[in-house]
Amino acid sequence: MSVTATSTQPAPDHHGQFLSLLDTSLSQNSFIKLVLAKYVGAEAELQRIIIKLTTIKEQPHLSFVYRYKTRDITKNFLLTEGIEVIAGLLPDAFKNAHLLSLTDEVQLEYSKKGKSTLFKSKAQQEREAPSVEHDREKKRYLELSRPFLTDLGVTNKQHELIPAMSRKWKQINKFIEVFSHALSSSPLALDQPIKVADFGSGKGYLTFAIHDYLRNTLQAEGNVTGVELREDMVMLCNAAAQRLEHPGLVFEHGDVRSVAPSALDVMIALHACDIATDYAIHMGIRSGASIIMCSPCCHKQIRLQIQSPTLLRPMLQYGLHMGQQAEMVTDSLRALLLEACGYETKVFEFISLEHTNKNKMILAVKRAEPLKQPELLARIQELKTFYGIQEHCLETLLQADGYIN
Repeated sequence: MSVTATSTQPAPDHHGQFLSLLDTSLSQNSFIKLVLAKYVGAEAELQRIIIKLTTIKEQPHLSFVYRYKTRDITKNFLLTEGIEVIAGLLPDAFKNAHLLSLTDEVQLEYSKKGKSTLFKSKAQQEREAPSVEHDREKKRYLELSRPFLTDLGVTNKQHELIPAMSRKWKQINKFIEVFSHALSSSPLALDQPIKVADFGSGKGYLTFAIHDYLRNTLQAEGNVTGVELREDMVMLCNAAAQRLEHPGLVFEHGDVRSVAPSALDVMIALHACDIATDYAIHMGIRSGASIIMCSPCCHKQIRLQIQSPTLLRPMLQYGLHMGQQAEMVTDSLRALLLEACGYETKVFEFISLEHTNKNKMILAVKRAEPLKQPELLARIQELKTFYGIQEHCLETLLQADGYIN
């Protein structure tokens, strides 16, 4: 009896092939990004990992963004170490890997039974080479490598984002993004000194950020003053400014009512409570600021005055709705008063400050040609009459100084 020998083809090493393609894309500078999905590990709320190139201390790294339901955590690895981490995550933690390069698109998938499949296709269109200096998904106006971020506890000594500070980091970047757009549409010129005052500067996150952005990113002469009522914060920030060699950055003790107005280009007041926002806006107008940035908090003055119009009484009988209405009316009056004083004004949602839900910003940029004031003042009076409002703090301050009649 003869026996016919049969040969069994070994299972393809898709895992090894995928890692080889990843290594090739990195060595040929064609790597764009890698996404690990279909998470099957034990860590709660982890959804995927997005991996891109970045440069830290002049060394190429792979930046891993661990995306959870409510937060992101970033970890950076040298290339060799990063590839080892990826190899260890497939397929035990993730069942899908999607590699995108300038020339190819590769997907590695694992079935429930562990069977692997590798898909590879050529790029359907020419892709732009990735930048290792900026996050391509969301532009960053500041780099994590900036020394002040480490000093203020946003990053560690390796310039990696501390997970608990991820919201603060997003807030800082959003703030600088808003400021950057306002600056580009303002009459301010970068070849002249730009004087900024930040009222209620606190620990100085945004104050340091705007100074760093002006001096290091825009190469402009930014002279920034942080004003804060808590003396310990003033001492802390001044010490940090000296230690980090931030020329033109100082912190002073006081608030918008105690600090004498002087010529300003940019006035910032975030999270000023109730009529403190009105005093801040008034300060900005009196100081001739080209840019005014406010994030109001509390709207007690108007809420106590509002008389519900007959049509709206069924809606405004509920305290929550009355509070929302008072907020909307107060900030609308502020925006209209700024328009009457020659500013183009926007009211929009900003990123929450700390753990509060107060996330509105009033942004005013001085116009080249002011609007007709009488028409705006008439609208303001109609709005006040409709709600039975007798006094608005900002209007009173502006009338006393003759800015409006």
